[in-house]
Amino acid sequence: MTSSANKHKNMSTPTSVSISPGSLWRKGVGLLLALLWLNGLLSFTGIWPTLLVVPDTRIAPEFIVLLLLLSAVVAIAGPAPRRLLGAMAGVYLLLVVGRYADVVVPHLLGRPVNLYWDMPQIPRFLWVTAGGLPWWVTVIALLLVCALVWLFHRSLHLAMQVVAQAVSPVARHTAFWCVLLPLGGLASANYAGVQATWCCVSKPVVPTYWSETVKLWDAFFPERVARLLPATTVIDEALAKPAEEVLVGLNHRDLMLIFLETYGAVLYDVPEAVAATSTTRNQLEASILASGRHVVSAFYRSPTIGGASDLAHMSVLSGIDLSDPRRHDVLLTTNRPTLLKVFQHAGYETFGLYHSVAWDWVERVYYGFDVYLSGPDLDYQGPGFGFWKVPDQFAAARVEQLYPRTKKARPRFTLFPTISTHFPFHQVPPYQPDWKRLLSSNPFDATEAARAQAEQVNWANMRPDYFRTINYTHTWFSGYFRLPEPRETIYVMIGDHQPTGSVAGEGASWDVPVFIVSRDTRLLNRFQALGFSEGLLPDRTPLGGLHDLTATLLRGLGAETPEVTLALKNKTQ
Repeated sequence: MTSSANKHKNMSTPTSVSISPGSLWRKGVGLLLALLWLNGLLSFTGIWPTLLVVPDTRIAPEFIVLLLLLSAVVAIAGPAPRRLLGAMAGVYLLLVVGRYADVVVPHLLGRPVNLYWDMPQIPRFLWVTAGGLPWWVTVIALLLVCALVWLFHRSLHLAMQVVAQAVSPVARHTAFWCVLLPLGGLASANYAGVQATWCCVSKPVVPTYWSETVKLWDAFFPERVARLLPATTVIDEALAKPAEEVLVGLNHRDLMLIFLETYGAVLYDVPEAVAATSTTRNQLEASILASGRHVVSAFYRSPTIGGASDLAHMSVLSGIDLSDPRRHDVLLTTNRPTLLKVFQHAGYETFGLYHSVAWDWVERVYYGFDVYLSGPDLDYQGPGFGFWKVPDQFAAARVEQLYPRTKKARPRFTLFPTISTHFPFHQVPPYQPDWKRLLSSNPFDATEAARAQAEQVNWANMRPDYFRTINYTHTWFSGYFRLPEPRETIYVMIGDHQPTGSVAGEGASWDVPVFIVSRDTRLLNRFQALGFSEGLLPDRTPLGGLHDLTATLLRGLGAETPEVTLALKNKTQ
């Protein structure tokens, strides 16, 4: 009886399983490491201007989504199937690659990732790299890459397995979801662009993939391109005219189209900016007049503010409203002609002077310059200033040295985006009045150069440094217009956009000034008839968007219309 009772007692009493403190501690550490690993892979940031990245303390929104999915799977189906975890690890790996491209590409190329232009470069880069290596080295390298990808995938799979096992005991508890669901709300708010989440939630990766997918979809379907872009533009109309008529007002003179980086209406609208920069602007105007030239000006509305200069550049070149960045991205996938084609049609040689670019800028293929000059092409030997190293003053002088404008040279159209006034407005180059020394290996006094290079970014108050960059621009242009001119040139100087909000202030205008400088007063009078004002202080009412400036330039530089002739006649009376 006793034996039977004991047997019954043993069968009816559940056996308790004890977990040692050491085992619990190891599981806790393993879970913590798995969570940190999964989150860290989608929340890192880049080190400008390198391929390196550093961890970020913020939480990644896709990591939150992963926690929600794993917890939901465990709560509904029990232990997560290995195949499901493998598939989720594969998707997560793609997100990590997307995150890396998202934070590194802007540092290397000066713009966000663009699959249309960037993807074709990868096979080309691999082919060129492998071309100089023995075949067995290439095979070993490919095997190592495959092994690393497999190991990386396995690490993600293992980390997800650890997390799934850890949430298993609590996956069906209400309290657990009361903690997890608010995190989901935080991720949703971040996806929706709520800025209040940016301090604790990193930039999401999925929208980058989505926008690139939409961009490719737009690019490869003609009907979508037709929906985004106008059927014809003023560029098409100009190219339909005989070559000898399209730019007859220029009379084969050179034209330099200069985009003034971060030169916006804030310099006219904010009293502090006017007080800080008006003296050098007046000196610039005096220098223009002393050189025998005159200047007219107007305001136009930029398609961008605080950055994305390419939108402003291409708005003027294409004559298309690019306030929607999708139009810009799609435009670059087409063979639509630009102002460059108009000048080439008229017999001009086109130059692209991009001294700020130190990488292989693949989009230049669309622009179609006859001569393209990047920073390395200029072979600057002096000290570097700021992130872009090469001062604007040197770039302007160097292109003349490399490609002198002799009598035999074709008329020239030069596109010259400046860079020394770019955010974050530090390390302002000293002005060198000796332009010959500027082109030497010792362009600046060592003390002045060292002082400029020692400047640190003043994140708390950027306005004073921004004003200093503008004064530098006014000063070197003043010196530039005093130089002997190899042959007559028309200068069109366009502000690309306002500075960042920390400088421009809340609710800043998107307007930018446009200056036209020439010795030909009749030509300038034509632009005055089209709405421009005399001097560097234009009428504050904008004449339209920068894409409208394209039509104005073609009208002003083309054959005189009866309306313009009448306006000129009235002006001289």
